[in-house]
This record gives sequence, structure tokens and C-alpha cells, in this order.
Amino acid sequence: MSELHNSLKEERERLGLTQAALAERAGVSRKTINTVENGVFIPSTVLALRLAKVIGRPVEALFRLAEDH
Repeated sequence: MSELHNSLKEERERLGLTQAALAERAGVSRKTINTVENGVFIPSTVLALRLAKVIGRPVEALFRLAEDH
């Protein structure tokens, strides 16, 4: 079984964006950004690609699988 990890919070903070500002640019709610950052919500492919575009990084730089050992 795999688990999705993300660096969305770090990348957002690197750009000096609040959750609300990122949410507005990505066309989602601030709560959606919060739940993605905290691993509560796994984004759809479309949302993951949209977030990567807004952040300016490849989607693989924001989201990765962590294999269980």
C-alpha cells in the first residue's frame, strides 16, 4: 500500500503565499488547501496539476508516493 506525501506547504511558504492566496489562484477554497497540506484530502489529478502550475513546479516536486516497508 502506498501513501501520498506532499510538499505543498513548504512550496507555498517559499513563495510567501497564504493558504487563502494559493486557494484563490488555484480556484479552490482555503479549506481545500489546508486539507491537502495536512494529508487529509488527496487531490484529483486536475487539482494536483493546477496547484503545480500555480506554484511553478512540476507536479512530482509537490506530490510523491511513500512506499510502506
